[in-house]
Amino acid sequence: MTEDPRRHSPAAERNRAPILAELQRLLPASGLLLEIASGTGQHAAHCSAGLPGWRWLPSDLEAASLPSIRDWCTRLDHVSPPLQLDVLQPHWPGVPARLDAILCANMIHIAPWACCIALMQGAARHLSAQGLLITYGPYLENEVPTSPGNLAFDADLRARNPAWGLRHREDVAHAATQAGLALRERVAMPANNLLLIWGHVLPA
Repeated sequence: MTEDPRRHSPAAERNRAPILAELQRLLPASGLLLEIASGTGQHAAHCSAGLPGWRWLPSDLEAASLPSIRDWCTRLDHVSPPLQLDVLQPHWPGVPARLDAILCANMIHIAPWACCIALMQGAARHLSAQGLLITYGPYLENEVPTSPGNLAFDADLRARNPAWGLRHREDVAHAATQAGLALRERVAMPANNLLLIWGHVLPA
């Protein structure tokens, strides 16, 4: 019997439905979406199935993740083969010049800060004029008390890798501004997560 290459993330299983509901609200009927840090591939499989008019391009930094992503999406004709993508590269090989949306879930806090900056710069480079960057995960906010669970998660991340940790939403917004993007919408999600929607700075 062939071993199943699909990986499973309980967190991805829990949050895939709320994320899809917001994508269906935010996005038009069709377009081209790049998913960054696709991980197991569960989000790509579930969300792309709920957005049949969209061409979905999954990607991940880790080559070991690609077989899982590929297998989760094997029966979805509108999902492209996954790319190995390092956002820190000055150019993103294999990524189309123009994208209608970019989804990045649960990467910013499990990566060095430079990856957040590179994500914003790459999104500004590749998104169409009306394109959206959609980020999901836990954040710290200056005017919002942090939940005990997120405080514990932040401490655990920093113990595992000092370059990791929950980011202040305001710092992420500054990185976006530096790249030419602006926060369009903040959506509170289950389990003290946020969905943040970014787009090109609109002309005055």
